[in-house]
Amino acid sequence: ESSSSNFITFYSVPVFHIPGRTFPVNILFSKTPCEDYVDAAVKQVMVIHMSCGPGDILIFMTGQDEIECACYAIAERMQQLESSSKGSVAGLAILPIYSQLPADLQAKIFQKAEEGVRKCIVATNIAETSLTVDGILYVIDTGYGKFKVYNPRMGMDSLQVFPCSQAAANQRAGRAGRTGPGTCYRLYTETAYLNEMLPNPVPEIQRTNLGNVVLLLKSLNIDNLLEFDFMDPPPQDNILNSMYQLWVLGALDNVGNLAPLGRKMVEFPLDPPLAKMLLIGDELQCVNEVLTIVSMLSVPSVFFRPPDRAEESDAAREKFFVPESDHLTLLNVYRQWKSNQYRGDWCNDHFLQV
Repeated sequence: ESSSSNFITFYSVPVFHIPGRTFPVNILFSKTPCEDYVDAAVKQVMVIHMSCGPGDILIFMTGQDEIECACYAIAERMQQLESSSKGSVAGLAILPIYSQLPADLQAKIFQKAEEGVRKCIVATNIAETSLTVDGILYVIDTGYGKFKVYNPRMGMDSLQVFPCSQAAANQRAGRAGRTGPGTCYRLYTETAYLNEMLPNPVPEIQRTNLGNVVLLLKSLNIDNLLEFDFMDPPPQDNILNSMYQLWVLGALDNVGNLAPLGRKMVEFPLDPPLAKMLLIGDELQCVNEVLTIVSMLSVPSVFFRPPDRAEESDAAREKFFVPESDHLTLLNVYRQWKSNQYRGDWCNDHFLQV
């Protein structure tokens, strides 16, 4: 709806807004800025659980550490309540969800809770758009999320915590209105929402490594990338930095045209350094090993480190260490898994994500 101004070029044709299939959501802002949103979210859960009618709760946090911290704090509060009220408190099922969580635990959020038990799901922004859980009537929005940002000085993508956009906040609130009229508790003030949050998220092309984009455009014979008509032009620094990285890798020649190696690299749906690694692996006749390493680098970390068994999982990880390099450690993990018939139970014993 915020983009209606973009339709001026369409010669005042009628514009239709298609509303989502949602029930009304009552949005409540925080009166004052909140110091510690994890603590504020935990307190809000207890208030809802003790004083509001049936309906599941969804909390938006930024990442694994915060989610585990919140789950632990809620469980602790529930224990205190049960012991002080001699067990007359309704049950609360506390369910975390984030991408690194093993699949069987992720699936739990969709299972129906026992009679008289309220579900409390603590999630990252994965629950904003990627998945919908029925029965949620209360949303607690901390107002933050983790976003991939490219740092041209370091030449690396990193996940950083930022306030989410107004569009994302509205999307989060809408999650409370899927099955009936709901309520969204925002742990930030209305002023912060109006003045400190961007109307829409920053397009990904403006905040990620452009190595692949530059390579693709060069392969399409587009010479001057700085004048290319992007819909959302990325910062020039990012384009120049990516061209420099490609020149270092030998994908571009000294005048910035595509080199023969670059033409081969375009074919791979990979980061340019990984694509080059595969091609050189083929030349050095170790393509099998390199393929495994590239695959291991293309998925989230395979090492699982539950906070309650951190030392035990660190000891299991150490068994795989290859002193020469982390890449050879990953190759070693894969080979050991292969020699154990790709078994899931072997992964569980060694704190690995199958």
